[in-house]
Amino acid sequence: MKRSLRLLGAACCALIVIGARPRTPDVPRDPANPTCPQTPNWTDIQQMTLTPVTRNGVRILMAEGMIDAGLPERLRSVLVADPLIDEIWLRSPGGNARAGTEAGRIIRARFATEGAVITTRVPNGWTCFSACNFMFLGGTTRVVEPSGVFMVHMFTFTNDRGAIRYSVDQGAEATTELIGDVEQESAILASEDNDFLLRMGIPRTLLTELMYRQRAVGSGAAPPQRHCLSREELNRYRVDSNPMIEQR
Repeated sequence: MKRSLRLLGAACCALIVIGARPRTPDVPRDPANPTCPQTPNWTDIQQMTLTPVTRNGVRILMAEGMIDAGLPERLRSVLVADPLIDEIWLRSPGGNARAGTEAGRIIRARFATEGAVITTRVPNGWTCFSACNFMFLGGTTRVVEPSGVFMVHMFTFTNDRGAIRYSVDQGAEATTELIGDVEQESAILASEDNDFLLRMGIPRTLLTELMYRQRAVGSGAAPPQRHCLSREELNRYRVDSNPMIEQR
């Protein structure tokens, strides 16, 4: 009952300030990726930290840094230990793709098993990129604030250039084997991504029209591509599920 009253109060406070949405500040754009800021604010923390705080009576989990393989278990432990967490604020450059998706499933499972609504939020000035996208999409309610950045790209298994060079040096057979492994893992992950989005109520067109349209690996004068969703895109693809909720 107390939790319900607290959530109702938070919602009412949010509705009071509808119409007071601040103007998104002008920031330098990335020449290679003009929809995105030149310097994304996603932290250089190498392992995502999970810090519970209370603001204006709302229990918030600050999730900041690189998503590593151990994140899902840490997240699950924090949510069990602190069942009053109402929101998760995200700032991350991505990381382990499957760990990000599993973290999203854990967040959504709170609603399925306990009826607990958890809002995921990208606050003003913060950036959620790559694997962070899928953790964010696990929120029952999702909010990207006016100057928050939801940045997407095509996942890749070919960032390890050392492994690629080694395979090439070993000859055609080793290179063919590496290509086969990459193709297989890419197909599996693409299928997992599609299934996850559908379960979260997100249209698969977020993958086919935006994420998978970005060049994953750069070469020479053609750098990797990123895309930062506009407000219209956030709404169209249902990434921001409740654009009426304002910043805290």
